[in-house]
Amino acid sequence: MTAAGIPRPPIDTRRPHPARVYDWLLGGKDNYPVDQQVGERLPVEARGNAARNRAFMHRAAAWLAQNGADQFLDIGTGIPTEPNLHQIVQAITPGARIVYVDNDPIVLRHAEALLTSSPQGATDFLLADVREPAKILERAGALLDLRRPVALSLIALLHFLPDEENPHALVRTLVEALPSGSHLLLSHGTADQHPELKHQTEAAYKKGEIPLRMRTRAEVEPFFTDLDLLPPGLVFATEWYQEPPAPTRERSGFYVGVARVP
Repeated sequence: MTAAGIPRPPIDTRRPHPARVYDWLLGGKDNYPVDQQVGERLPVEARGNAARNRAFMHRAAAWLAQNGADQFLDIGTGIPTEPNLHQIVQAITPGARIVYVDNDPIVLRHAEALLTSSPQGATDFLLADVREPAKILERAGALLDLRRPVALSLIALLHFLPDEENPHALVRTLVEALPSGSHLLLSHGTADQHPELKHQTEAAYKKGEIPLRMRTRAEVEPFFTDLDLLPPGLVFATEWYQEPPAPTRERSGFYVGVARVP
């Protein structure tokens, strides 16, 4: 049972889950043999790509907090890995409020133990799926004031949505519900800098029955339609920063960007 007395949903250890594969790539221990098998089939570069993607999230979240963002909606949270988004943000703005969302029950269990807010702020976790944007927004509104700007974080998530699920429309639905001054913080898997690794990466996830749709720059750009993309624009993970020191330029498996809702 959860703290609220709600029955815990079961964890399916027979099938891999993207959140647990990502945890393995980051060197975490909250994964199962089925997740490890997917990770071991991936190119060795996948571990570095995951770390560089997470470093981007840290830089972007910190910069947003330094520039006034005090409400975050993080969808596709994954297994908590310190420092978590709320730790980054609340170290700068102690009163910040953060709602985490993921569809893996194991994330819920770790969230209850690890996603502890600062005394001045608040955190919450929703067991929900990005394919249910209306449900997420309704439930997130219990902690966040959706009349005020919100930073929407979609990190390493959308490449697990095939085209037929229309991820661009899902993002548009979420963004359109946020007021002017909100931000979209996004990273998306790509093979543009690793074309020789594309087949191995796709095959690893396919064998694990995890849909994967890495996208090109032209396919990622529409996620930012009608938004004000902030400098340096849509770039690779190691190219995005606002304040020195600049991250080391390395090949990246992720496009990233931060945009303002006009």
